[in-house]
Formats: sequence, C-alpha cells, structure tokens
Amino acid sequence: MPAILSVSEVIPPYEINQKQAVEFARDLFADSFKDIERLLKAFQNGQIDKRHFVKGLDWFKGNHTFEEKNNAYIEAAVTLGSEAITKCLNNTHFLEKPLPYEEIDAIFFISTTGLATPSIDARIMNQLPFSPHTKRIPIWGLGCAGGAAGLSRAFEYCLAFPEAKVLVLSIELCSLTFQRNDLSKSNLIGVSLFADGIACALVCGDSSNTKSYRKKAAYPSIIGTQSTLMPNSLDVMGWEIKNSGLYVVFSRDIPRIIEEWLKPNVNEFLDQYHMKLSQVDYFIAHPGGKKVLDAYVKSLDIPTSMTDISLEVLKQFGNMSSVTILYVLKRIMEKDIPKDTFGLGTALGPGFSSELLLMRWV
Repeated sequence: MPAILSVSEVIPPYEINQKQAVEFARDLFADSFKDIERLLKAFQNGQIDKRHFVKGLDWFKGNHTFEEKNNAYIEAAVTLGSEAITKCLNNTHFLEKPLPYEEIDAIFFISTTGLATPSIDARIMNQLPFSPHTKRIPIWGLGCAGGAAGLSRAFEYCLAFPEAKVLVLSIELCSLTFQRNDLSKSNLIGVSLFADGIACALVCGDSSNTKSYRKKAAYPSIIGTQSTLMPNSLDVMGWEIKNSGLYVVFSRDIPRIIEEWLKPNVNEFLDQYHMKLSQVDYFIAHPGGKKVLDAYVKSLDIPTSMTDISLEVLKQFGNMSSVTILYVLKRIMEKDIPKDTFGLGTALGPGFSSELLLMRWV
C-alpha cells in the first residue's frame, strides 16, 4: 500500500501568545458584548498557549480590503509553501538522501483560506525545479478536513499509479481571513482558536523505487480511507463569503454532533477491514479545539492519552485548519514505531463531514 515517507512543517514568523490574543479580543469586542469577560474564558478553556501568524498583531488592528488580505495570502503561501516542499524532500530525519523535485509526479494543494488562479502550486512550480509535466490537483473548501482528505486522495492516486511519488501541500493562513468588523460570537471563538500553518507530506506508491531513500525502519502505509458527509448540515461549519471576505461559520453544537455521530462512522469504517478500535495504537486526530478532543474521547471511549499529541499541537500552534493533522502525523512519525503498528487518522470539516484513514507501519 502507498506509504507516507516524509512530513515537514513551516512555522510562520510571528508568535502570538494567548494573553496577547485575549487583550486584542477584549479591545475589539468589549463594546459588543456585556458579558465579554465570561466569553473571554474561551481563550483559557481552549488550552492554547501560543499560535503563529504571517503578520504581526498590529497589522490586524487596521482595516484591510479583501484584495489586500488575499494578496498577502498569495505572497506568504508561495514563500512558505516552497520552503515546506524543500524541507519535506530534504528531511534528514525521514530520508536517507534528498529526493529530487523532478521525481514528483503530482502535487495535491490543500487550502481554504485564500484564493488564487493560477493556483499556489503553479506559482511554486515557477520557483522550484519541478518537471513541467508534474500534475497539479488543487483542492479548495474542505476546511479542517482538508489535510486528511489530501492524504486520502494522494493514496488513491498512488493506487492508480503505483510508480508515483506525490506531495500533499497544505497551507492555511487563517489569520488573514480575520474580519475586524465582525462582532459575532463565531468570530470571537475563531479569534480564540485559529492560526496559520504550512505542512507538506510525501506519499509514494508501491513501485516508486524509494527503498534507497528510506531511513527509518518503518513508515505508515495507508490501508484505506473513508469520506462521509452528514446530510443537511451545511450550517455547522464553513465560510460566509461577503464583499469584504470570508466570515467564519462555527456552530456551538460541533462537540455534541461529534459525540453522537463519530463512533458509528468509525466502526463502519473499521468493520470493512475486520478491525476494532481497540486494535488501533495511534489516534492521529485533527485537534479542532479542546472540546473537540474531549468529544473524540467521549464518543469513541478511548483513553485520553491517545489524544496527547493532538492536544500538544493544539497548545503550541492552535487550530491551523487542514494543516493541523499533518503536524500531528509528523510528531508520531518521528517516533521509532515498530512494524505492524496501526494508526487511525481523523479530521472533521465543513459539510458537515469527516475524513478517516487507516494506517499500518511497514
């Protein structure tokens, strides 16, 4: 089965601790909510210590047009995305030697926080020495589920083309979608959670001749995937697109929905492979927030320790939408995991939807 051989991350330059974020939100929302101090507890309850943005906090105190924000997105995405690809193909922790750009057959580009045509992957291909015949598959609109979906689509591509080596590049600059004049509770919660992040994963088919590149004893291969869309749930999570840009839609019912919906979904998926959740050693979960992680534990009846890595990523980096699961996966892959260990990847996104991946280290 196709295997994930390398994962890289790029951390944006501006570090914002949660105390700074609270002060920023208090200044912005104090006149709109009489119970502002109660609402600001969401910043503490989320257990996020710090986050990283592509712009300094002062930049967000001014008004910026959709055009200005989107141009900032394109500029940062090309620069930091190029860096993530280079780090992924030259990652000495995972690879015995650098893998040439020219050997990449396809790039799956994942994002939901900015717009570009030509897409960001095309712009990056003008910066790095890829083959001009490298296929480009930009995927927009999957939100927090996008990173897991990108790995799933790369898996399917490598099943169809076993000699392929493909990249999954995920870039989310959530901060640049910030709406200074949106005084809704959804925006307040968004300010408490969302962050910027960039990650890249290398997925290779069975016949891709990568033996000489493998440095670790075992890598996660993808056994199977499952995408699920909940009917009539369009208002749970997403964007409202207005003249001034993207406005966050974020239902307070998300943790409850997870508790009721996720376990049957996971069991149905694992049943296809004659497996039980108790056989899964690593839970590679997108940490949408502390309440989301708690809902995973409650719904699936798993030990809280199985979400420790996801929680640590959340604490250090916040919710980076589609990118976050790749940060979690990288930290798990950095461990010396023996062969025949199983992992379950899961992420939830707009739709309302879920993406599941079953992995086995080989």
